[in-house]
Amino acid sequence: MLRDRYDSDKLFEQITALMPKMDPVLAKIDAYLEDEELFTLIREDLSRRHPQTLVTGRNSTPVEVILRMLVVKRLYSYSYEETERYVKDSLVLRQFCRLYLNPVPDDTTLIRQANLIRPETLEKFNARITEPAQAAKITTGRKLRTDGTVVETNIHAPSDNQLLADGVRVLARTVKRARAACHRVAEVLGETFTNSTRAAKQKSREIGKTLRQGGEEAKKAVETAYRELVEMTQKTVAQAQQALALLANETDDQARRLAETLQTFLPRVEQVIRQTERRIFGQENVPAREKLVSLFEVHTDIIVRGKEGRPVEYGHKVWLDEVDGGIVSHYRILQGNPADSTQPTGPSAAIWLSS
Repeated sequence: MLRDRYDSDKLFEQITALMPKMDPVLAKIDAYLEDEELFTLIREDLSRRHPQTLVTGRNSTPVEVILRMLVVKRLYSYSYEETERYVKDSLVLRQFCRLYLNPVPDDTTLIRQANLIRPETLEKFNARITEPAQAAKITTGRKLRTDGTVVETNIHAPSDNQLLADGVRVLARTVKRARAACHRVAEVLGETFTNSTRAAKQKSREIGKTLRQGGEEAKKAVETAYRELVEMTQKTVAQAQQALALLANETDDQARRLAETLQTFLPRVEQVIRQTERRIFGQENVPAREKLVSLFEVHTDIIVRGKEGRPVEYGHKVWLDEVDGGIVSHYRILQGNPADSTQPTGPSAAIWLSS
């Protein structure tokens, strides 16, 4: 059941009376978050988790706590894990988050609840939060500054050899689990299944080491090693396709989950094979829009901004609108790597709570 707030705690109030005053910035935000309309916006989204969230089930982490912990995360640029840890350890943050002496929700709870908050809700939240800022003369809303930045995806620097090795690892691991879960898969692939995970990882390292040597001989050695790695990957793909066909006839939940994993990753690994063949064997410059740079974060764009020391970044370009007073009024997540000069200003969604 969705709870709105924790009851105030007299013992906690006695403790906080002995503490220094709250940081002025945090105190201002604390006052703004007392707005009932802001609370209602977030509550409506959190209530959508299950059809009966408002009336049945065990008590949830209160809406007020989730709202304020997400603000703490954004304000201090914490990860979800850091937000949990710092709120747990700080009486001031416990007071701000209205947690008092109650247990702190873990990072997975925060992630799950944050994912329920819709972009349109964040836009309404942002529009509402600027009203008290204008009333307090923090901003007049008359000046607007726009700029772009890149938010990088949490991936290792992409290379075809590492992507191929990742593909072998994920597919082989899933086929191994399918053999254990499904008698038919074990029967068909029992003798013929080859787990090439270790060999692919070693071959990937060999390619990286050879590339650092430079020279024409190294180039030839790299191409030979790539052919061996691609062959390993193709064999693993073929085994995964066999397993997927056999899992299609199974009805239990585990078999369906394994089939979904194979359906997700098989096309991605096949794309990596194709781009490797084009780039390494065909000496082709594959366009950025046709490249896959991560098997897990497939949405990642290749961003080239010409920055010294960071010529290429991997993630998404974000366009920010900031009004006077330092308040970010809107942002847009851009597709690909468009030129800054093509970006107009205008509303999209707020960043107060977005992760």
